[in-house]
Amino acid sequence: MLRSPETIEPTAAAPRPRRIVEVDALRGFALCGIFLANVLVMAGLDGQRGGGQHTSGVDQVAYWLVMMFVQTKFYLLFSFLFGYSFTLQMGAAERDGAAFAPRMLRRLLGLFVLGLLHAALLYPGDILATYAVLGLVLFAARSADPGRMWRAALWLYGVLAALYVLFAAAVALVDSGDDGASAAARAETAVAYRGGAGEVIRANIGAWPDVLAGLFMMGGMVLAAFLAGFVAGRRRLLTDTPDRAARLRRILVGGLAVGLPGGALMGAGTVGLLGARWEIPMFVVGMLTAPALSAAYASGLLLWFASPRGARLAARLAPAGRMALTNYLTQSLVMALVFTGYGAALYGRAGAAAVLGGAVLFYGCQLAASAWLMRRHRFGPVERLLRAVTLWGRPVPRA
Repeated sequence: MLRSPETIEPTAAAPRPRRIVEVDALRGFALCGIFLANVLVMAGLDGQRGGGQHTSGVDQVAYWLVMMFVQTKFYLLFSFLFGYSFTLQMGAAERDGAAFAPRMLRRLLGLFVLGLLHAALLYPGDILATYAVLGLVLFAARSADPGRMWRAALWLYGVLAALYVLFAAAVALVDSGDDGASAAARAETAVAYRGGAGEVIRANIGAWPDVLAGLFMMGGMVLAAFLAGFVAGRRRLLTDTPDRAARLRRILVGGLAVGLPGGALMGAGTVGLLGARWEIPMFVVGMLTAPALSAAYASGLLLWFASPRGARLAARLAPAGRMALTNYLTQSLVMALVFTGYGAALYGRAGAAAVLGGAVLFYGCQLAASAWLMRRHRFGPVERLLRAVTLWGRPVPRA
C-alpha cells in the first residue's frame, strides 16, 4: 500500500497517521472524469439529441466517448470514496478523543452551504449539497453491521433498477422523438447564460427543479455507492491483504464485461445512432451498468498502482485528490468564466471536441498546481475552510 509522509490529524498522545496515497489518487482520477462530464453541461452541449448543435464527425466521436466511458461512472466512484472517507473521519475523531457526531454534522452542514452557493453562483448541477443530505443517512446508519449495509446497498440498487427499467420502457413506448419544444427551451437557456451576472444566477436557480428531478435518478445510486464505500472502509478492502490482487482482477474483468457494452449503448443512444426514441432507454441501460465500469476503473488503477510505473502515476494524481473540493469548485469557476456571461459567454458556441480538449489541458494544470500546493501545505484552501467548520473551536494547523 502506497502511503505519503503527510499526516491527517495531530494528536498529543500518538503519532499522526499517514494518508493512503492510493485513495487520494483514485479521488484525483475521479475528479478528472467528473470535470469531463460537467464541462459538456456548462458548455451547453449536454442533453441534446444527436450530441448538440456542433455535430462534426470529431465532435460526435468525442461526445460518444464521454457518454460511453465517463457519464454516470465517475460520480459513483467519487461517491464510493466519500463513503470510504466517512470511516476515516470516524477514525480521526476517535484518535483525537473527540465526539464524532458534532464533527460530522458540522462538516455536512458546511458541505450543504458550499453546495447551495455553488449551485446558485456557478453550476446548478452541484453534487455537494446532495452529498450533505444523503450523508445524513450514512451518519444515521454508521453503527450498523457492515453486512447489513452491503445488503441494503444491493437492495437499493435492485429497487432503483426496476424503477428505471419501467421508466425506460414507458419512454420508449410514448416518446415521439419530437425535439422542437426542448430546442426552444435550449435557445432561451443560451440567451440567459450569455447575459449578465444576474441572468446567469437566475438561470442557475431556475434550473434547480430539473436538477432535483435528475436527483431522483441519481440520488439512490449515490446513496448505494456511499454504503458500499462505507463497508469497504470498515472492512479495509482497499488495504493490502493476501487475496487483494486476485479480488481486484475478478472485479476488473467482471466490471469491464458488464460496463463496456452498457456504456456503448448509452453512447449510441445519446448521439442519435439508434433514433431519438431510444435516447433515454439507452441512458438508463448505461446508468444500470455504470457501477460495474466504475468498479473496474478503481480495481484496474489499484492493480496498476502496485507497479513502479503505476506508483508514479498515483503520486501525480494524489495531490489533486487531497484537495479535490478546491479543484472541483475551481473547475466550476473556470467553466463559468469561459461559458457564461461572467466572462467569455461561449455557452453553446463550441464543439464537444474543443471543449473536452480544453478540459483535459486545464486538468493537467490542476495536477501541477495541486502538486506545488501540497508540497507547501497540508490542505487546499476550501479544505482548510471546511476543516475549520468541522473542528469548530479547535486549533487548525497552519502547515
